[in-house]
Amino acid sequence: MSNTKRESRCDVCIYKSYLFNYLTKQETALVNLNKKEIVIEKGEIICQEGKPIKYLVYLREGLMKLYKTGAGRTQQIISIATPQDFIGLLSVFSNTEYVYSLSALEDSSLCMIELDVIKKIILQNGKFALSLIEKMNKISDVVLSNKVELGVKQLRGRIAHILLMFAEQVYRSDIYELPVSRKEIGELIDMRTENVVRILSEFRKDQLIGIEGKKIEIRNKPMLKKISELG
Repeated sequence: MSNTKRESRCDVCIYKSYLFNYLTKQETALVNLNKKEIVIEKGEIICQEGKPIKYLVYLREGLMKLYKTGAGRTQQIISIATPQDFIGLLSVFSNTEYVYSLSALEDSSLCMIELDVIKKIILQNGKFALSLIEKMNKISDVVLSNKVELGVKQLRGRIAHILLMFAEQVYRSDIYELPVSRKEIGELIDMRTENVVRILSEFRKDQLIGIEGKKIEIRNKPMLKKISELG
């Protein structure tokens, strides 16, 4: 169950986004008065496709997945959200309803800022507005680049890419607990679950990785990178 709390002040919060450096003291105080902090458990849904957009969501700690639900309740994972970043920026200003769902891959802490307050600040603070646009453009570039890059890779290249992404961009360690199931990996890189399982087993047999339950150990990063690059 989600747990709402109001403890941290935005001006001294250690998880504060760099975008807030462009706010005045009065604007920061306004955000502080119109946000709520939420702690959610793994698997909990915080935003649901088709529901009205009321908040700008900021991930303080944890890991989230952004996904759409297709025919037969199948999921297509759009992206993985990492700490200290806004989630879903590409759609919150262009739609009145969520075009995706957002759920926790692990226990997470969020800030929910009232969207109307952010829109008001955008209208009166050009530097903040410009920095937000730049952030949105970078997110768009990354999402498109990842989709194109994964789209041209063969199956082994896709798996290598995802394993390296978690090691280098999420956990910054060659040993980590895989936060997604084999099925979710398939949803993220458009691959059947059985192929994900088979290739992970092949990588383990080839001594590229170690697997113990959800624990992953990257044992031959140069070769894994080569597989990822060559596709």
